[in-house]
Amino acid sequence: MKKLFSILFVSIISIFLTACDNKTESKTTNVQTKEVLTVGMELAYPPFEMSDKDGVPQGVSVDFAKALGDYLGKEVVIENTAWSGLIPSLKTSKIDLIISSMTITEERKKSINFSIPYAQSSLAILANKNSGIKDIKDLDVKGKKIAVKKGSTGHLYAIKNLKNAEVLIFDKENACVLEVVQAKADGFLYDQLTIYKNHAQHKDTTVALLKPFQKDYEYWGVALNKKDVELQKQVNEFIKKAKADGTFDKLAHKHLKDAKATFDSLNIPFFF
Repeated sequence: MKKLFSILFVSIISIFLTACDNKTESKTTNVQTKEVLTVGMELAYPPFEMSDKDGVPQGVSVDFAKALGDYLGKEVVIENTAWSGLIPSLKTSKIDLIISSMTITEERKKSINFSIPYAQSSLAILANKNSGIKDIKDLDVKGKKIAVKKGSTGHLYAIKNLKNAEVLIFDKENACVLEVVQAKADGFLYDQLTIYKNHAQHKDTTVALLKPFQKDYEYWGVALNKKDVELQKQVNEFIKKAKADGTFDKLAHKHLKDAKATFDSLNIPFFF
């Protein structure tokens, strides 16, 4: 009798567990997971790429990425990556694309693809207030020191065009700014908006020289793996749509209102 009871008990438990497993499997099968778009950016460049006090990604590029995700019907995941690691991450498919205020250059195009431009910029100078720097020519003088962020277009420009000055290379933007604030460097080369922002934070010690000194503007694009030709087409379509329907104007109004007013007053073309 005991043996029969044990057999019946085991059978009932087995049936119960099988039913639960089937139910769970059925639930799992019915859940539709949204495809993920992994976007690489360095969250160290406000107001384009940054994070709030809780570490949540914010900024122009974050909103841009989310709007792109909505257009593509994909869930956007932001992968915070050091600037030097962005292109390697893209080439090894750890991320799907880069939206990180990245300038389109011929050198970068050798290993990755870019979308059509979504913004334009130009290099500008954050000069120490007592340096006597009025324009780019004043920096190309023996004894002058220029701070640049490693791998940036400011770094490339200084190496190529400012042969007489000493170029100080740093990994972080804030280190470059600190060199100028403390008068250890005469100037810092970076894009106009960064120079504007940092001058606003250090008005007592710096001067912002925002007028373009390059022959051509720099253009920002979404960076993609060379194999993702179809995704590149979709991103291009979205950028065209966003320019036409006012999406970029809304981003500028939300994040860059004061800066745009300053650029307009100086008659300098704005990013979007």
